[in-house]
Amino acid sequence: MMQFTGNPSHSLHQIAPFSIPTMNKNQIHQARPWPGFPTSKGLASFGDANCMEQLLVHCANAIESNDATLAQQIIWVLNNIAPPDGDSNQRLTSAFLRALIVRAAKSGSCKMLAAMANAHRNLSVETHTFSVIELANFVDLTPWHRFGFTTANAAILEAVEGYSVIHIVDLSSTYCMQIPTLIDAIANRFEGPPLVKLTVPGVPKDVPPLLDLTYEELGSKLVNFARSRNVMLEFRAVPSTHADGFASLIDQLRLQHLVYAEAGEALVINCHMMLHYIPEETSSPLPNTNSNPYTFQPTSNPSLRTMFLKALRGLNPTIAILVDEDADLTSNNLVCRLRSAFNYLWIPYDTVDTFLPIGSKQRQWYEANICWKVENVIAHEGLQRVERVESKSRWVQRMRNAEFRGVSFGDETASEVKTMLDEHAAGWGLKKEDDDLVLTWKGHNVVFATAWVPG
Repeated sequence: MMQFTGNPSHSLHQIAPFSIPTMNKNQIHQARPWPGFPTSKGLASFGDANCMEQLLVHCANAIESNDATLAQQIIWVLNNIAPPDGDSNQRLTSAFLRALIVRAAKSGSCKMLAAMANAHRNLSVETHTFSVIELANFVDLTPWHRFGFTTANAAILEAVEGYSVIHIVDLSSTYCMQIPTLIDAIANRFEGPPLVKLTVPGVPKDVPPLLDLTYEELGSKLVNFARSRNVMLEFRAVPSTHADGFASLIDQLRLQHLVYAEAGEALVINCHMMLHYIPEETSSPLPNTNSNPYTFQPTSNPSLRTMFLKALRGLNPTIAILVDEDADLTSNNLVCRLRSAFNYLWIPYDTVDTFLPIGSKQRQWYEANICWKVENVIAHEGLQRVERVESKSRWVQRMRNAEFRGVSFGDETASEVKTMLDEHAAGWGLKKEDDDLVLTWKGHNVVFATAWVPG
């Protein structure tokens, strides 16, 4: 857990209550369903997750084909069977319904629905901006991030044993929340603590979770925390963003590699749920060679994601850790993407009942972040659609193609993870797939952790 001290912020941004506005009589005959369809009192049979998924698929097809009447009828049904304050499946479906209407408003298809969306402000998703203490407590609520922190830290500690200088490049979606625990472990090394250099991309994220500190302020807190553990920490934020594959960061790391490669410095690349924001093959391709943010010229037309991994390999890191969500949200086909997201994002809705009470502020923040993800996956296209999660198997292939070789997590690491999971609900589990570890919920893959060295 993050061990900073400070006063938590109490400001709250949440999702406004969601309702589908009623059209006037001339538009859709009082928004009644098609002839013969059950009234709202007879919709109980439509309440299971499979039926809700099918209705969402039909709604998506109707919106994409500009069939406003059919879309309105399906929305009427979904709005009656999936209230935003219902059970986990209903809240999940409500989030997808909201995202589909936002998509209609953005694309201009189904102009009637677009007018509805634009007339009602309750479709917006407002995410909370965390204080450091709030975020530290937030990520500790569930193994979703703690699993990655635990596996990564164990692999890093083993890889850097004996080094007097450790350079950690932290590509994390959680603002270095993993680092204090790692510093604690490093401080207790038998041979004494090393010098730790910590480099992060220093452009504020535009995806949740959001933090109310600048990177300079965050770095100052980390340096002070390390000093309290008798560890010397150098913190550096390099202006760089996922949108161009962290090209500026790579350039800076190349320069440092030239200087320090022969000095016995361990280079650790820690990627925690950040790389899936780098554009991949289904994003808009690089329009010409002049737009290539990297200094080398590719031999074909790879994605920024591929180029980034090859650039990492060129740095010859001591170890690279890749932790991410185990799903595929990259399809350019809306229905395929909707199905994949629906069959993955039920998990955070299902788990929240085990650790956050209904009506709590943290639960509102948690579900707002999920709604943001759903909207980004469903309502946006092109470079605006940044939630491009890929499956573990796809990432493994990418890493191998970049000439990395996988290394196995030890039994001690698995034991640490199991101990951590004992602090949470019984549905969480751990399994090993080849060299990798996978966090599960009720047997379903959630997050994977992989470790790599140059091949």
